[in-house]
Amino acid sequence: MQIIPVIDLKDGIVVHAVRGERHQYQPVHLHSGLTKSSQPETVVADFLRLFPFDNFYIADLNAICGNGHHREIISTLLIQYPNINFWIDNGSQIAEMTNQHKHNYQLVIGTESQLFPPGHHYMPESNSFILSLDYKDQLPLGNPAWFNQAEYWPEQIIVMTLNQVGSNAGPDVEKLTGYCRAYPEKNFIAAGGIRNYLDLICLAEIGIKSALMATALHHNYISAQQIHNLHAKKYPGEPGYFNNLSTR
Repeated sequence: MQIIPVIDLKDGIVVHAVRGERHQYQPVHLHSGLTKSSQPETVVADFLRLFPFDNFYIADLNAICGNGHHREIISTLLIQYPNINFWIDNGSQIAEMTNQHKHNYQLVIGTESQLFPPGHHYMPESNSFILSLDYKDQLPLGNPAWFNQAEYWPEQIIVMTLNQVGSNAGPDVEKLTGYCRAYPEKNFIAAGGIRNYLDLICLAEIGIKSALMATALHHNYISAQQIHNLHAKKYPGEPGYFNNLSTR
């Protein structure tokens, strides 16, 4: 199980995301036991003091909402951390994709931003982007064709339940289980509501190998040792995966 920290950028700082209500997001340091700053460089450094993560997810909320962008901040992080892979959701349309990105930059195509169905324009190679299937209040966001035309899906797919982000309500296990069973060849990534180590073990049992997380990390609900255990152990279905796993 790979833990991928989330950085939500709004108006130049990192914010605390709760239930997708973006107009109410506050500076993250007001809700964090991990960092005393909401400056992006400091927040990333504090995440790395917790654990040497090699992947980060960055949501450029201004770009997603059509109200500015954080390109300079993101470019600075890409340069500062060349060995970390950054997944960037900036509201891009699939038709706008180019291959002129840095080696540690991977674009996330979120369905909430897609105006057209997949295949309407030229589709990039499936391994060149990550798809985010976005939901809020159990309703799919964006062009509905993205949710059932699996022939256009890449290998890595985020299942984002926005109304559970930062809610301490637990992940949408039912939805994630359905996707894992229907498309076992895909790598589904859980996002939204993950509270603790036990939630992650539950997700691993249904076949989830990666999870986006912010609130539980900021609240110190998961320890560095538990993150190490999750990253180091084998995946479900292989002997020894759950041997000697301790929960707190």
